[in-house]
Amino acid sequence: MTNRIIISFFLLVLAYPAVSQTKNLSQYVDPMIGTAKMGHTYPGATVPFGSVQLSPDTDTIPYEVNGRYNPEVYRYCAGYQYDDATIVGFSHTHFSGTGHSDLGDFLIMPTSGPLQLNPGTSENPDSGYRSRFSHENENASPAYYQVGLEDYGINAELTATTRVGVHRYTYEQGEDAHIVLDLMAGIYNYDNKNLWTFMRVENDTLVTGYRETSGWARTRKVYFALSFNKPIKNYGHQKYDDKQAYKGFWGRFKETENFPEAAGRKIRAYFDFDLEDGEDLVLKLAISPVSTAGALNNMKVETPNWDFDEIHQAGVDQWNKELNKVQVSTIEEEDMVNFYTAMYHAFLGPTEYMDVDGDYMGLDMNTHQADGFTNYTSFSLWDTYRTLHPLFNILQPKRNRDMIKSMLAHFDQSVHPMLPIWSHYANENWCMIGYHSVSVIADAVVKGNVDFDTDHALKAAVKTAKTSYFDGIGEYMEKGYVPEDVSGASVSKTLEYAYDDWAIAQMAKKLGENDIAMEFENRAESYKKVFDSKTGFMRPKLKDGTWKAGFDPLDTHGQGFIEGNAWNYSLYVPHAPEEMIKMMGGNKQFVPHLDSLFSMDLPDRYFANTEDISREGIIGNYVHGNEPSHHVVYLYNWTDQPWKSQDKIRMILKAMYQNGEDGLGGNDDFGQMSAWYIFSALGFYPVAPGSVDYALGSPLVANAKINLENGKQFEVEVKNQSLKNVYVNKVFLNGEELLIPFIKHDDIMKGGKLTFHMRSRPNKNLFFKD
Repeated sequence: MTNRIIISFFLLVLAYPAVSQTKNLSQYVDPMIGTAKMGHTYPGATVPFGSVQLSPDTDTIPYEVNGRYNPEVYRYCAGYQYDDATIVGFSHTHFSGTGHSDLGDFLIMPTSGPLQLNPGTSENPDSGYRSRFSHENENASPAYYQVGLEDYGINAELTATTRVGVHRYTYEQGEDAHIVLDLMAGIYNYDNKNLWTFMRVENDTLVTGYRETSGWARTRKVYFALSFNKPIKNYGHQKYDDKQAYKGFWGRFKETENFPEAAGRKIRAYFDFDLEDGEDLVLKLAISPVSTAGALNNMKVETPNWDFDEIHQAGVDQWNKELNKVQVSTIEEEDMVNFYTAMYHAFLGPTEYMDVDGDYMGLDMNTHQADGFTNYTSFSLWDTYRTLHPLFNILQPKRNRDMIKSMLAHFDQSVHPMLPIWSHYANENWCMIGYHSVSVIADAVVKGNVDFDTDHALKAAVKTAKTSYFDGIGEYMEKGYVPEDVSGASVSKTLEYAYDDWAIAQMAKKLGENDIAMEFENRAESYKKVFDSKTGFMRPKLKDGTWKAGFDPLDTHGQGFIEGNAWNYSLYVPHAPEEMIKMMGGNKQFVPHLDSLFSMDLPDRYFANTEDISREGIIGNYVHGNEPSHHVVYLYNWTDQPWKSQDKIRMILKAMYQNGEDGLGGNDDFGQMSAWYIFSALGFYPVAPGSVDYALGSPLVANAKINLENGKQFEVEVKNQSLKNVYVNKVFLNGEELLIPFIKHDDIMKGGKLTFHMRSRPNKNLFFKD
C-alpha cells in the first residue's frame, strides 16, 4: 500500500468522526511554521490563550544603536529566528506574529562549567552563556519544545500551563550546573528599557521578584515566582548599572554572593546545583500581573506536582480540545498541517491576564477583580477585528464575550475614556489606526453573542468614536474626512473610521437606538469624500479641500495610507461594496480593475522600505501579507462574475500558506492571517464584521465538521473536491440550493450542512446577476 493510499484511507476515516470523539489533531500542528523571515511566530510551549508563552530566544539584538532605530531588530519580534545558530535562553512571554514587539520576560539559561553572566555574541558564542544548537536536535509541538544545547551537553525541554512555564534540563555533566536568570533580557530591548528589577531568595528552592519595563507598554510590571525541584547550592547576582546617585546603606553587605535580595535596573542572577551526570533539574516559573504572592498561588494551583510529563500531557489535552472544534479532512496531508497550525496560531491570543483568583492590574495601575469573566490582554485590533474575532464568534463565543468584557473594563479604567486601540499588560500603546474595538463589539451584538451590558457597550463605542483629539477624529467629524496635512495616513484613517462608524450603526439598530444609528450611518459614508473619480482611486485631501499633489497609486509612502497603497486601500469599503462598485464605474469597469490587481506587477521599489511587506506576501499587486486586502478577493460576490473569486481564493491558500519554517506570506499578526486561512479553507468569509452575512468562496477542505459550543454541529461537505476542481458548480444549504453567494450567521449556529459541488471550470451561471 502506497503512502498516498494510507493517507487517503486515514482522511476518509477522519471525514466522518463521531462528534463526541476527541482526536489527536495536535499531531498536525507545526509550531515551526512561520518562524523565519516574516512569520514572527515562536516555536515554544504554551497552552491555548496562555499568559505564559515559553520559548527560545536566539539573539539579543538592541532596538536602537547610537540613538537610532536598528532595522535588524524587526526580525526578532518573536525572539526567535530560524536561521540563527545560537540560543540565548528561554523567556516566558512573547507575541505571535506581530509587526512590533515587547515582552521576553524572565529569561532562563541552563549552563555548566565555568560560570558566565554575559550572553556573548552570535559571532563569538564562547564569550557568554549562550549555546550553539542544531535544528537536527530540536522539536516543537503543542505545549512542548525541546532542543539540545551543544556547548553544555544539556537537553532542554519546556512545557507550560496558563500561568506557569515548566523547564526540564538534563545535564550530561552534572558538576558545576548553573541556572542563569537574566532579568535584563527582553525583546525590542534598549539600554534604559528596564526601569527596575527586584528579587528575593525565599529559601533553598524558591525565588520571587518582579520586573518593570518601559517599551511598547510604557509602564509594565510583571511578577514571578521561581521554584526548583532540588536545593540551591550557591547563588548570586551581578548588577550592570550601578550609577545611582543615592545607594542608601547597602554597602555594608556583600550583596553579590548568597545575599537573599537584590534590586536594581539591570540584574543577572545565577543559581548553582549539585547534580549527578545525566540528572534532571526541573524548575517552574509562574507569572502574575499583580504580586509575587499571586504568582506563587498560580504555581500552586496550576502545577501542584513536579511531573513534567503529566503537565505536558495536560497541555496537549487542552490543545486537542480546542482543535477538535473543527474536524476536517483534506486531499493533501500538507493542508491538514496548514489548517491545524492555523487553528493553533489563532488560539494563541489574546492572552489571559489575571491570576487564578481573578486579580489583575488595570489600566489605572490599580488591582481589579475580574468578576464573572476571564480578563484578557494583547488586543492587536487593527489586525484581528477583520477575521479572528468573527472566527471566535463561531468557535470561541464565550471567550469572545469575555474579551469584550475586558475591553469594557479597559474603557472604564481609561482616563480618556476610550476602548482599546492596541493594548497589552495594563497599557494602551496606541499602535495603528481606527477604533476597531467597536467592530468586535458590534459583530458580537448583531450576531447575538452577548452576555455583557450592551447599553454600556454602545455608549463606550460612541464615546470612543467622538474623542476629537485622537488621531484626526475632530477634523473627521467636522469635514467628513481626515486631512493629510493635519494627520498622516489620512485616507486609511478616513476609510477605517467610516467602517467602524457603520459597525456602531449596526449595533445601535440592533439595540433600538435609531438616532445613534442614523448619526453613524451618515458618518459611515465618509469614504465618498476621499474618492477621486478622475483617477478612480481613494487619495488624500488637504484641509482646504484640495487633493494632495504628487499622487502615485502604487506607492506606500507619503500617499495618505498606512501599510498599503491606493490600489489596495481603494477597495476598502467592506460595509458598502455595492456602493463602492457603482462609484468605481459599475461591473464593466470594476471587474477588470479587480482582475488587474492580481495580474499586474508591483516593482520592488514600492515596498523596499516597508518592513511589513515582502515579495513573499504579494500576488501581482494584491498584498495578502498585510491585512487591508484580506476581504478583497471576496468582492467578486457583489459583481456579475462571482466565480472569479474561486480560483483566486484557492491560489492564495496555496501560495501564502505552506509547510515549513518560512511558510507564511506575512506576519501572522496574532492570528489574523491564520483566521483568514481557516475561514477560506472552510468556504465562507466575514467580509464586513458587524453584518450577519458570510460570502461564499471555494473550500479547500474535503469535509469539515464544526462542533459548536451550543452543542450543535455545522458540516461543510465538498463533492468532487480535487486540486483541479477549484470552481463551484452548485451550493446547497441543508439540501436547498443557494441562489446567492452568501450564508448567514444563524445558518451556522443552528447547525446543518453546507454542500459544495466542485468542478474544474467556472460555472458562469452560478449566482448570476443580470
